Amino acid sequence: MHIWEEEKQCYIKAAMERNSLEENALLKKRLDQIDWTVFDHMKRKETVNERGVFAPLAAVEIGEIRAREEEFRKIGLKTIREGKVGAVLLAGGQGTRLGLDKPKGTLNIGVNRELYLFEQLLRNLMDVTEEAGVSIPLYIMTSNINGQDTMDFLEKHAYFGYSKEYIKFFVQEMEPACDYEGRVYMESNTEPVMSPNGNGGWFGSMVNAGLLADIRARGIEWINVFAVDNCLQRIADPLFVGATIAYGCESGAKVVKKAAPDERIGVLCKENGKPSIVEYYEMTEEMATARKENGELSYSFGVILNYLFSEKKLEEIANAKMPIHVVEKQIPYIDLEGNERKPEKPNGYKFETLVLDMVHMMENCLPYEVERDREFAPIKNLHGVDSLDTARELLQKCGVKL
Repeated sequence: MHIWEEEKQCYIKAAMERNSLEENALLKKRLDQIDWTVFDHMKRKETVNERGVFAPLAAVEIGEIRAREEEFRKIGLKTIREGKVGAVLLAGGQGTRLGLDKPKGTLNIGVNRELYLFEQLLRNLMDVTEEAGVSIPLYIMTSNINGQDTMDFLEKHAYFGYSKEYIKFFVQEMEPACDYEGRVYMESNTEPVMSPNGNGGWFGSMVNAGLLADIRARGIEWINVFAVDNCLQRIADPLFVGATIAYGCESGAKVVKKAAPDERIGVLCKENGKPSIVEYYEMTEEMATARKENGELSYSFGVILNYLFSEKKLEEIANAKMPIHVVEKQIPYIDLEGNERKPEKPNGYKFETLVLDMVHMMENCLPYEVERDREFAPIKNLHGVDSLDTARELLQKCGVKL
């Protein structure tokens, strides 16, 4: 018997009772594609989410980076010119919160001219390729919702001048969503509710998409992974690459100094002696306000989702299997009568891997400080904090014509 035929799977059974034979054949095919072992993690959700003992982790700060700029740049450019650096753009999201029913990267961030988010990010990357004199392989992670739209958009705009042969796409893997009893919700009569497997699932998705052969064939040793919504970030930054290598680290994370003790940003630190990220909501008041002798916050460096990882170490992690977090979420679904439901509070679980676990599985991680006003302009909302408005202001401050 298939797991989805168990008596408790009432949402699936109700859909099957409404379906035609053809629709049920389609549904069964979809259900057979699901990795049902993910539900085993529900029994272990408390232990997976347990955290260890936190301690501060010192960063290489802006002053030191400036003092050693020539050294770091030389190492970084040499590594890039040898073809050892690749980049991964996490672009699986839609711009729903920005009033855009399209991939977030297609957002027009210009004012007096068209300037798309994807365009600005590629421009940032091309700053490096022009300096190094070589192209950098770029792997773009999309989702089952926005994959075709993303590819069509970039093709239509001729990849904004980036070498097409250096761009490859892959789709983030999905996991089913369920209620608190492990009963899979249905999105329609032929589709179970599926959700992306978290921001730590990107490398596993690359491997399962068959891109490991391409990475090895190109001789890539370092992968810089970054999120789509920060329009100011530097990608495959020679100084960042050079500093991580110079310090003998197998990973690095770009960080900014926290604006205030209660800023809603994850902080790079140590957990049980290894690098890790503590989320703002996990920090105690004592941790958030603790200060060093010079008066600066002890936990002062927030991550901006721009990481550099040793490719060899990523393969080890992929083989070791990352922990899966069981996360409470609001999950829209169709009920037993076939009516659409949009809950106003959490009603079940999604299953996610987190990039903080990826960092924690590294032996070490270099926190690399960047100037907030020059490299951190996330677009999460249309207005207010971390919005299109604030990003435009910072872009103009950095000399980008809008």
